[in-house]
Amino acid sequence: MENNPVQGVNHAVCTSLGISPRAYSMVSRAEEDLAGIFGRLTEIEETNFSRVLAAFTSTGIDARHFAPTTGYGYDDAGRDALDQVYAKALFAEAALVRPHMVSGTHAIFNALSSLLAPGDGLLLATGMPYDTMETAMFSSAPGSLVNMGVNIEVIELFDDGSIDCDRVAARARDTMPKVIYLQRSRGYAWRDSFLPERDFKPLFARLKATHPGGVIIVDNCYGEFTGVIEPTSFGADVIVGSLIKNAGGGLAPTGGYVAGAKKYVDIIAQRLTVPGMGAEIGSYAASYRPFFQGLFNAPHVVAEALKSAALFARVFSLMGYEVLPSFDAERSDIVEAIRFRDEESLMRFVREIQSVSPVDSTAVPEPWDMPGYTSKVIMAAGTFVQGASIELSADAPIRPPFTAYLQGALNYTHGKLAAMRAVDAILNNRE
Repeated sequence: MENNPVQGVNHAVCTSLGISPRAYSMVSRAEEDLAGIFGRLTEIEETNFSRVLAAFTSTGIDARHFAPTTGYGYDDAGRDALDQVYAKALFAEAALVRPHMVSGTHAIFNALSSLLAPGDGLLLATGMPYDTMETAMFSSAPGSLVNMGVNIEVIELFDDGSIDCDRVAARARDTMPKVIYLQRSRGYAWRDSFLPERDFKPLFARLKATHPGGVIIVDNCYGEFTGVIEPTSFGADVIVGSLIKNAGGGLAPTGGYVAGAKKYVDIIAQRLTVPGMGAEIGSYAASYRPFFQGLFNAPHVVAEALKSAALFARVFSLMGYEVLPSFDAERSDIVEAIRFRDEESLMRFVREIQSVSPVDSTAVPEPWDMPGYTSKVIMAAGTFVQGASIELSADAPIRPPFTAYLQGALNYTHGKLAAMRAVDAILNNRE
């Protein structure tokens, strides 16, 4: 009888998903290096979950808060309670959580356009934003910030990806911009994401001292619950994110949030709906339950995504690929970047992630001109919620260096099995 290194239940796993014993053994060996990392991530999960649970209990969430509303949404108890729970969970004075924000980019743009008027200054403290925000800010499209008459200045990052705090503070003091904007995640840049305490806290203190009237806004997408604090803990006036990323816990079907100082959240609400009405209107004819339940699950789901990212980092580094961050790095977002040697390998990886997805596994991703992006993008997104990057997904701009950005996994087991399939796809292509 042929000697098979994978026996019993593990053999059944390999058989059902077409995983080779070699890939199973390789990923299992990599997993052994992650015990300490996983322990640290579990501690973060427990801290965050205790805070989220306290937000629910102190707000007094009842089954009645799940009930749908229609029309104008006057006196919508569920909507208002959802705002309160999010505010407490995110260290904020107030929050605006709405299905009417169609994406993270929409939520961010709504916040910026609410607080900026023609002639106001916007200082981008973390370099150029990712593609969709770059389009919303700088393009000739009707309604872009530039077309609104906003004056935008970009402070480039240092070559090592760190913030030029001296220049940001100096330009804030000299030009007095209305808004200082920071992007927590990396987008399609090859750099570490920013840690709120290490990277934002000292800068925020300087900005508050030299330009106290400036509004600090942080794009918090992909970052919620990856650590035990949020940028609001250190002086961010507003943080903004998507509900189909971390904060929605894989259950929110759509939407975005804004959280921070009440005076700014109120202004942003006026722009989202109607001046004079703001957060007092806006109904939702489906149940609010997925939004509440998604937030309740979010600390655990994010921890599972982080464990999956660490596993991919360890596996592909052992295979000789460049990865960022490293498997043992402190993480501030759920994204893992992997550099491939050529376009063919990159596309093979993305397509393999699609093939091991629970939805649309038979689809074959192709590069396409995705709205808001400057290069063709190939995207694996076999998700229950369309485009939900807290679910296992991967995307990549088709341009050198050929880098795939992996994110999500509602549970670690899915991430682990996907890593095995990805290993097989790459190794089989080499041989």
